[in-house]
Amino acid sequence: MDLFSSQKTVFNLPQAELIYIPHFYTPQKAHDLFVSLLENCTWQQDTITIFGKTHLQPRLTALYANNTKSYSYSNIIMQPQPFTDKLLHIKTAIENEANTNFTTVLLNRYRHGNDSNGWHADNEKELGKNPIIASLSLGASRYFHYKHRTIKTERHKLLLESGSLLIMAGEMQQFWLHQIPKTKKNVGERINLTFRKIV
Repeated sequence: MDLFSSQKTVFNLPQAELIYIPHFYTPQKAHDLFVSLLENCTWQQDTITIFGKTHLQPRLTALYANNTKSYSYSNIIMQPQPFTDKLLHIKTAIENEANTNFTTVLLNRYRHGNDSNGWHADNEKELGKNPIIASLSLGASRYFHYKHRTIKTERHKLLLESGSLLIMAGEMQQFWLHQIPKTKKNVGERINLTFRKIV
């Protein structure tokens, strides 16, 4: 059995559902998955335009799906590749935990502390209203910051460890923003798999 622990934390947040399972996979299983995905995914680095200036995106990405629907964000349009057997295995385990079905996974590869993901919400129209996003972390631990759009006191951070699963649901993508900030600490590589349903 791949699952290591059903221990979970349900956060009491306004206008959001956030669940954290620190040991969704055992450390050894998480390491094995990390190495396999690192070596076998087709990684790409897109360009992104911010305030009129074009830069390379500060991370690598890959998109897989059980359909051919593209995914668009920040003026980037990604075309999916078919799910691999390993990704399907992960998807099934996470679907059982989240009690929902996903069509697509967006993988982000953070090579070092300077790779990041700025403040955003997963609220693209393809995801529908109030999507469920399940985020699996593998490799180095990184801090996940999240803040309410209007309630200034609701600003938090959570250390996402290897093998952990974070589920965002309810109205979170409407009312909250999240990011993986840069860090000056000497951290290793991290792969984050964000499962979602594209409608």
